[in-house]
Amino acid sequence: MADTQFWAGALFWLHASAAFLSAALAIWLWHKGIRSGAPRVMLVPALAVTSFWALAVAVEGNDNSVAVFAETVRNFAWLGFMYGLLRTDGRNKQPRSVSAIYGVLVSVLCVQIVVDALFQIYADIGGTGQLLFYSGIVMRLLLATGMLVLVHNLYTMSFVSAQPRMKLQIGALAALWGYDLNLYTVAYLASQISTELFALRGAAMTGVICFFAYATHRGDVPKIHVSRSMAFQSLSLIAIGSYLAVMVLVAQALQIIGGDYARLAQISIVFGMSIAALCFLPSARYRAWFKVKVAKHLFQHRYDYRAEWMRFTDTIGRPGDDAAPFHKRVIQAVADIPESSAGLLLTPNEHGRLELQARWNWPTIKVPATACNSSTIPYFENTEDIVELTQLRAGKDDHCDAGAIPQWLVEEESAWAIVPLVHFNRLAGIVVLSRPSFTRMLDWEDFDMLRVVGRQVASYLAEQKGQEALLQSRQFDEFNRRFAFVMHDIKNIVSQLTLVARNAQRHADNPEFRKDMIETLGGSVNRMNTMLARFSQYGRSQRSEIGEIDPADIIGRVVKARSCGHEIEYIGNGTVTVLASAENLEQVIGHLLQNAIDASAAGNPVVLKSYRDGPYGCIEIADSGSGMTAEFVRSSLFKPFVSSKNDGFGIGAYEARTLVEAMHGQIEVETHPGHGTRFTVRLPLANGKISLAEHNKEEAA
Repeated sequence: MADTQFWAGALFWLHASAAFLSAALAIWLWHKGIRSGAPRVMLVPALAVTSFWALAVAVEGNDNSVAVFAETVRNFAWLGFMYGLLRTDGRNKQPRSVSAIYGVLVSVLCVQIVVDALFQIYADIGGTGQLLFYSGIVMRLLLATGMLVLVHNLYTMSFVSAQPRMKLQIGALAALWGYDLNLYTVAYLASQISTELFALRGAAMTGVICFFAYATHRGDVPKIHVSRSMAFQSLSLIAIGSYLAVMVLVAQALQIIGGDYARLAQISIVFGMSIAALCFLPSARYRAWFKVKVAKHLFQHRYDYRAEWMRFTDTIGRPGDDAAPFHKRVIQAVADIPESSAGLLLTPNEHGRLELQARWNWPTIKVPATACNSSTIPYFENTEDIVELTQLRAGKDDHCDAGAIPQWLVEEESAWAIVPLVHFNRLAGIVVLSRPSFTRMLDWEDFDMLRVVGRQVASYLAEQKGQEALLQSRQFDEFNRRFAFVMHDIKNIVSQLTLVARNAQRHADNPEFRKDMIETLGGSVNRMNTMLARFSQYGRSQRSEIGEIDPADIIGRVVKARSCGHEIEYIGNGTVTVLASAENLEQVIGHLLQNAIDASAAGNPVVLKSYRDGPYGCIEIADSGSGMTAEFVRSSLFKPFVSSKNDGFGIGAYEARTLVEAMHGQIEVETHPGHGTRFTVRLPLANGKISLAEHNKEEAA
């Protein structure tokens, strides 16, 4: 009895103190005339309602209907104060994402009013009263949990400079809702309200008011920055809390209703809801759907541009030895924008055709050697259109020129979008994106974002290409510097041989002189061979006259000169007359044949063929060596000074292609690691599309 009177007195005086302090602070703020700051404007009614609630509890007790209703109104007021903090960043329009989070809690409060009203009516009716009691407790637990989530968000979303000043207010709000969470958790477990904890609630409220009084005196007006990631987290936590509340309410209702199968029904519902949560929550498709819906309905803009740009620059400029190659990072940087999981990068080659440069997380898609048609590059250079392939396949894209899109991309169902990379009206490449886990239609904001990112990536690709050209130029300069030493040594050898020739006119009959001359000639030959082995013999050949020639004679001379060290099989298929330079063609065949011999093991012959193929005469050289990777062929084979041989200079293949292209021909390479390599030289036939007169006219121009 004494304890009951003590706690009744404590309930009165503690809540009366809280009512007095709340009213005093509200009146002081009102008379001070602080009406401009949104948080302070909302703080006045929150304090006034809190004073009314504390007074009702002190006079009528905690279970009185007026006190219960006043508590709900108090919660509304403090929720409004927390919402008012969002206006301190100077925006007139509240973010819809935050409004949605607060809207959920407003709904909880509205349901709580209905539950409390019904409890006042049916409190004495057995199971119904018990169900309403637990429902009211669960609503309060859900509200306290949501309030704590929002308190955490308010602190993390505030500007760094404002966080130290917000500690008092954030601490007060955390104490307020933390105490309520513990109070109602104990009430739920004990099936009744704890008189002691409810009495001490007045002391907790008094401390909260003191903190707010001190913070207001310091002029605490924080600024809030809304984070999308925090909004997603908050909505997820609210959804989880709602899920748990529904589970508890349904299970409790079944227990109260009773019956023979009540326990079985409880277990079935809890088990079923748990399985449903385990199926949906870990799903990447579900998370992607959730993010799309939240971004679509709760945000004014789909993208957080600051976060997207920071992620883009971090992906492109990621340092470290473990970073992905540059071209793969280009694909990833573009794919991260619409959350695509894979992609391809196609770039123009020397002939103005798109070819595969790199792929990211997409090993299964087959890309043809020529990945575009004749109108693909001009179309994207003129329009910079971002093509959504799903809309194009459905016939809903009225702006895209379907003829400019390669057919293999249209037929590839996993391909989703094409993003052109245009730099100063020149196409640096295109990025093909795969379908994301949750497919959606691209809108104007996606197009604008991808177009800007595409231009930025195109500038990076153009810069890298310029750096490669500069590096190649420097390599040629280095080669020229080394060649100067070769010329110096040759000059010394020529001087020595000139001296021998001059003395031979006077001492040709002297046996000793002849012996010395032979030794001198042999030494000179050895020195020249050493120089050739060290420095190679590279230089752009002088322009040779193009004529109608039969490559069989040239092939015969080259094969005869190199067949002594390795077996060579030549298969001629009729007479083939091509437009070419005999000198240059002999040099090309010599380079390629020597490479094939070097790649082949002893006993494995090199096969050489000549035949017609449409308007071209073809010379094919095949070996059975170790072959080359597609990456080496694409990025290194025809680059000068890059060689797979230990003693090579990487000039042969580069010079061969240069000479063939000068004769309006092409070199094709087919190779597979472990299965050898086939080089095919295609030259125009004498009666083909390119006539001798036309070629000589172009050369003269």
